[in-house]
Parts: sequence; C-alpha cells; structure tokens
Amino acid sequence: MRFILRLLINAAAIAFAWWLIPTVEITPTGDTAETLLALGVVSLIFTLVNSLVKPIVRLLSLPLYILTLGLFFLVINAAMLLLTSWITGFTSFGLEVGNFGWAMLAALVIAIASWILQMLLGDPKKSRR
Repeated sequence: MRFILRLLINAAAIAFAWWLIPTVEITPTGDTAETLLALGVVSLIFTLVNSLVKPIVRLLSLPLYILTLGLFFLVINAAMLLLTSWITGFTSFGLEVGNFGWAMLAALVIAIASWILQMLLGDPKKSRR
C-alpha cells in the first residue's frame, strides 16, 4: 500500500513538473489514456529508481551533503531524474528532460510537490506504525 501511495504521489508531482517546466516532456501524448499510461510507466520507473538507487547514492555522497549543508540533495534528485529519463528512453514511454539545469529545476518542483502531497495525504512511511 505504501508503494502504491508513493507511486501516485510521484505521478502527480511529475505531471505537475511536466505542466510547469517547458523542457520536461512525457511521450507519447496521443490521447488521454496513452498519456496516463506513459505517466504511470515513468512514475513507476522514477519510484523504483528513488527506492533502489537513491539510498546508495546518498550514502556515497554523505560528505557532500554535510559540506553543502544538505543542498546537494538537489544534485542527487536531478541525477535520479536524468537516470529515469535515460531508462525510459529504452521504452516506448519516455521522460525527456532538457539538460542538467532544467533537471535540477524539475527535481526541485517534484520534491516540493511530493512534500506537499505527502503532507495532505499522509506520510506513507508513517502508515506502517
């Protein structure tokens, strides 16, 4: 249940970044069902990347987190977004991000939107207790 809630929150946050930032594109965008399916696939891959790869990268970059007082999380989030973009490039459902600068802005938007949605819907990490 927790994974599904995180998946839906990420899907909404990615959709918001797609709407807000001009260089973030989700393909294909033929009809509504196809677009929702593409958003679901991108959200699934993004959630899996954040669940599996991000903790390892955060641990390895711990000194940079300390050195930058936590601001390095933007770089890590942008890297996870670019990794998601690269992985979805091998499928027919893709996420395209312009460059690293746009990826950082999109990662910031996704992080803020996810945080707001978690506050409104309840934190999925606390639902187990």
